[in-house]
Amino acid sequence: MACPGGACEGRSADRSSLEVAEIFRVHGEAYRRTHALTPEQLRVMANIETCRTEILGGHVDKCDHCGHKVPSYNSCSDRHCPKCQALRQAKWIVGRKERILPTNYFHLVFTLPADLRSVALCNRKVVYDMLFAAASETLLELGRDEKHLGATLGITAVLHTWTRELDFHPHVHCVVTGGGLDVDGNRWISSKPDFLFPVRVLSKLFRGKCLHALSRAYARGELEFAGGCAALGAPDRFAALKDKLYRKDWVVYSKRPFGGPEAVFEYLGRYIHRVAISNQRLIAMDTRGVTFFTKDSKTKTLAPTEFIRRFLMHVLPGRYTKIRHFGLLAAGNVNTKLQWARLLLDSENPKAAASLESGKMSADTLLEQLLKENETPATCPCCGIGKMTRFYVDPGVRTASLTKRGNTS
Repeated sequence: MACPGGACEGRSADRSSLEVAEIFRVHGEAYRRTHALTPEQLRVMANIETCRTEILGGHVDKCDHCGHKVPSYNSCSDRHCPKCQALRQAKWIVGRKERILPTNYFHLVFTLPADLRSVALCNRKVVYDMLFAAASETLLELGRDEKHLGATLGITAVLHTWTRELDFHPHVHCVVTGGGLDVDGNRWISSKPDFLFPVRVLSKLFRGKCLHALSRAYARGELEFAGGCAALGAPDRFAALKDKLYRKDWVVYSKRPFGGPEAVFEYLGRYIHRVAISNQRLIAMDTRGVTFFTKDSKTKTLAPTEFIRRFLMHVLPGRYTKIRHFGLLAAGNVNTKLQWARLLLDSENPKAAASLESGKMSADTLLEQLLKENETPATCPCCGIGKMTRFYVDPGVRTASLTKRGNTS
């Protein structure tokens, strides 16, 4: 598909120069004219298109000797924007660092089957809530079962809705403590270092909880059936769908355990604020379409309209909470049961506690580095002689009309 007016004719970029924002700027207006979008999707497109541009304002550092300019425009802070996540995730990790326990952790992934994806597209909030609840209740129920552990776990769950090809694929990543507080809350019970629960048991319990919640939502009239899932609204078709889903093996994937609590920081940094696709994965936008990396260095090319459609499928409902905490990490337990668990673990394993402190310091250092990027450099990085002076840019004002408001160097 050719770009409108030849705007991106021959536009081929390396991985660091092409951005989702540019794809939206070139093709977004035509897409909006021909597709019905939700208010959230329209807002996300507008935010990404204007992120770190003069439209949002910001500042420019200018050398008083050679005139070299270093612009730094404000970010949109949208949670779907590929350019706004580094500082956001660093602040989040530092804010949660006291909630990481000096114990081993497991990584489990709970996935909705393909047969439910059309229903999920029409009922995002209801189905996403169901997914969170079924995954967390499955883990907590098995954790409290004396046959498995007999303890209350700590769980952080993160919703992702995409594959590397940007297809719709709702699943929840769960970071789970390798043990928990016993029923009386008097001692810490550790799991085996390389095993938490049998995957088949997890899968069956998760399936049962999901389908029970789905049936309840249908009975209460909380589900909408339109588009590709319109026919499923009929009672007989819905019953047939449930029967089919009960006969399927649902996917619960248990990844290799983390290599200690400090590795949880690395994981959280990579996954917690991940968006559907990063700018680093984009290769080119030309007459063939938008090309990007998928998995194992493979690539995929989509027509610009299809790329935008797939990206917007992953826009969350307004104010939707995509990171949730359960068990010891639930809001009502972080200042009581979680703190008691930390005291128990610190006394049992001082070495693990020391390793965790190292991870916390690394998170603090990352945040400091990101915050320093906004500081005015004292000396010009170009000529090495002049002094950098900061000029502020009002939203929508061109840099040619900058006015000096102070020197923060």
